[in-house]
Order: sequence, then structure tokens, then C-alpha cells
Amino acid sequence: MSTPEDQFIIHFWGVRGSIACPGTATVKYGGNTPCVEMLVGGYRLIFDAGTGIHVLGQSLLSHLPVSGHLFFSHSHWDHIQGFPFFSPAFMEGNEFDIYGGVIPHGVTIEHRLHDQMNQPNFPVPLQVMGANLRFHNLDYNDEIKLGDVTIATGMLNHPGGAMGYRVSWRDYAVAYITDTEHFPDRLDRNILALAAGADVLIYDSMYTDAEYHHPQTSKVGWGHSTWQEGVKIARAANVKQLVIFHHDPNHNDEFMDSIEVESQQTFAGSIVAREGMKILVTDKVSIAN
Repeated sequence: MSTPEDQFIIHFWGVRGSIACPGTATVKYGGNTPCVEMLVGGYRLIFDAGTGIHVLGQSLLSHLPVSGHLFFSHSHWDHIQGFPFFSPAFMEGNEFDIYGGVIPHGVTIEHRLHDQMNQPNFPVPLQVMGANLRFHNLDYNDEIKLGDVTIATGMLNHPGGAMGYRVSWRDYAVAYITDTEHFPDRLDRNILALAAGADVLIYDSMYTDAEYHHPQTSKVGWGHSTWQEGVKIARAANVKQLVIFHHDPNHNDEFMDSIEVESQQTFAGSIVAREGMKILVTDKVSIAN
């Protein structure tokens, strides 16, 4: 029987971009903003703290005390708005290492989370959180070692900057690449490096090509990509599984169903991320719900 130290599991807690969109039209794929948990080699890694981290936090309350490593891609609202509602961070005995890039003018992720919870934005300040929170500043192309788990970083193409991650453990690798805009004339070398030979590529596929290039409502310059561009990266990087992620809040379940069908016709190893979905990387990249 395998132990947590021998497993690599991805759990999706929030898969939307821009704004949470709960409702009857988004039940199947979910309406929470980004939060992805990876349990790898005995470590808990959490990527982004959108509204999905609230649901993750509630699930952890039955496993106290807990520890984890929280990595931010960037600090746009949809990626940090759930942090003030992450219950384990308020409880003594829990421990979290928190990582993020430093934006221009030297503003750290600690500063940005502090400002989010400061008056008049929020009634309870960051200092009220009772868990042991340790903050770490990252630069592009850094590597973090947690035992035999390696987390590598890379620059993404997004207004204000964003950071992509590659998690490597034993012979497995998963790339978390959200909030990036593809280039019109070439594939992004930074993304190719993060995704090279990965078992799973989680990719910002907020738009379709038709939406991105629409003559009246063009999304060019908005900082996001398409699932078709994700397929190009997956093929070029020899990725096994492409996970379409960061869904537009206007894309209902029916629309996401159509994207999954069309993407699988184009690249068989593609799937649309759903809240609650688990990927068992150590079990030949099998999907569980």
C-alpha cells in the first residue's frame, strides 16, 4: 500500500478566472477562482489563493495541525481574494511557507497580502492570523528544494508580471502555468522550459481562438491565452496531459463541455479542469472525481 510520501496527487479547488461565478450554469465545472493543491512526496503545495482556497481550508480542518507551502503566480485579485478566508491560517499550531515574486518598487507578496487585509479593505488584519506564516521572496528561474521535491519558477507574459511553476519529483513533473498570454509569432521559451516532458501541464486557457481574435471584442493584450495555444505548447513540449484551466466566468457548463470535446479531438490528452477533480500523477495520470 502506497504512503503519502510515495504519491503525487493534484486536487483542483478553484478553476475560474477573473471573478467567482457560482450558479446553476456553472455547477459541473465550478465557479471558484484559482486554487490548486498538489500532494507530492509527503509535502502539501498550494498554488494561488483564489476563492477556492476557502473550500480547501474547510477540508483541512479535520486534519489539524496542518502545514503547507503556498505559491502565488501573482497578486491580481482573483488569485489572492480567498486568502483572508483560509481558516487554517488563523489557527495556532499550523504552519505555512508563503512564496511570491517581488513586483516593481520592491513590493513583496507579504506586503500585498497585508494591504488586502488592511482597513478599509477588510476588517481583520493579517497579524490576527495565528498560524506560523513564513514569507519567501522569489525571482524568475529560482529553484526551491523541499526534500526530493523541486519547484522551479519562470517568467510569464502577463500585465504586471506573473510566475509559472514546475514541480519535479522522482521521474514526475507537473507545470502550473496560468495568467500568461501567448506570443503571435512564436511559442514562449519560458513556458516550453517549464513544461518540457511534463506529465501534466495546467495551462491558462481562458479564451478560445475565436474569442481572442474577435474583431469587436478582441482580448489581445489582456494577458491570457487559449486552449488552442495550450495544445501547441503541449505538443511542442511533449506533455502527456493538458489541463485547460482559468475558465472565463462567462463560459457556462455547456460551453465548457464543447471545449472539452473539441480539445480532445485536437489533442487526445486534454481535459477541462473541474472543481473537485483529482489527477493521480503516480498512477499513469489517471483522473478521479
